Amino acid sequence: MGTGLTRVDVRHSGERGTLEFGRELCGDLPAAEQREWLVTNGIGGYAMGTIPGVLTRRYHGLLVAAVQPPVARCLLLTKLDETATYGGADYPLFANRWAGGEVEPAGFHYLESFWLEGTTPVWAFALADALLEKRVWMAPGANTTYVRYTLRRGSGPLALQIAALVNHRDHHANTRVRDQPLDLAVEAVEHGLRVDAERGQPSFYVLSDVASARPDPRWVHRYYFNFEDYVGLDPLDDNLRAGWFDATLEPGESATLVASLEGEPDLDGALAYELRLASEELLLEQAKPVLDLASPAVAHLVLAADQFIVDRRLPDGSDGKSVIAGYPWFSDWGRDTMISLPGLTLTTGRLDVAGRILTTFAQFVDRGMLPNRFPDEGQAPEYNTVDATLWYFEAIRAHYAVAGSQALVQDLFPVLRDIIDWHLRGTRYQIHVDPDDGLLYAGEPGVQL
Repeated sequence: MGTGLTRVDVRHSGERGTLEFGRELCGDLPAAEQREWLVTNGIGGYAMGTIPGVLTRRYHGLLVAAVQPPVARCLLLTKLDETATYGGADYPLFANRWAGGEVEPAGFHYLESFWLEGTTPVWAFALADALLEKRVWMAPGANTTYVRYTLRRGSGPLALQIAALVNHRDHHANTRVRDQPLDLAVEAVEHGLRVDAERGQPSFYVLSDVASARPDPRWVHRYYFNFEDYVGLDPLDDNLRAGWFDATLEPGESATLVASLEGEPDLDGALAYELRLASEELLLEQAKPVLDLASPAVAHLVLAADQFIVDRRLPDGSDGKSVIAGYPWFSDWGRDTMISLPGLTLTTGRLDVAGRILTTFAQFVDRGMLPNRFPDEGQAPEYNTVDATLWYFEAIRAHYAVAGSQALVQDLFPVLRDIIDWHLRGTRYQIHVDPDDGLLYAGEPGVQL
């Protein structure tokens, strides 16, 4: 890529059970489905799932797009059900759990190993003497997911037939088309399929560099989420099989499927993956002066920390930075952002990102208070926290202690002074300085802060 960076190998931890799993776990469904992977795009979108590919939560999907970054998350591409044909035999590589609890098919039995390559999950399927690898990652800054298949070895060609299962729902919701019809239309376009939703909802694309596509829409009912059932939520979901993708790979060849809100995403899977790796290499380079990356576990933590940092549009239209409070449930929360800021940014050598987060939240201070959370549906921020603002002061202090510069403090000083004035005279929810003891009082009936 010509980045001038030396790649840090973060694939292996030295302990197979930490970041790489073999057949002993991959073939054990109860154990394997408790291991979840996550990839993100830096604007609130994500993809996540389980090692064996079984959907256990409503949040599992290959493209959960942030329609109003970093919020308004919408499940678009749920999964890809792949069947490989090699040496005259068919191998289903996917697994689904249906209402009633049965898992059919059980493609994880062909899973030789699973590991993380940086933040990218990799599956290796052993099919007779063939080895097929699959990778999933997201393009930084875009609602675009790549799924790349590479035939690492084989004595002949391998054919892939892939069913694309799609949806168009809030990631907190379920789809039950028999009760609440969801109108999705599928159309063949150059390189793949376009899925059109109901009026006012964005279209999205499932495309491929080499695979041929054919639309064949049919609803598939009653996927069963055992984890949602465990916590008392609706465990059933329906998905639309939008169509099929077919490709034949010779040993050493690859095929890439791309799911995107963008009309013309780059279909060059090799280049897209190099860009993903380059972005992670840059993160590790920034951390090298302050962290010992000889430990693969530390390198993984640096990359994992970045998955929570997202772009947020400021009121004036410029770009700021924020922190997702937790995947998959939460959007960005002020309290969680300020508590986690030192660990996510200062200890990883990203002082510039820390400063942008602090100046971003200064734009949302209202009546001397930081917002508690930005609702996932894109509404106005909520200000129901008493200590997020105190954590804001502490985060600024931590930044100053590491950066050794007063520039940021001077820029934010008018905001900090206004915050103190509001707390002295009183703001929402009776938050004020108690004149008797100089401590903060907060709270009123019916409000939890």
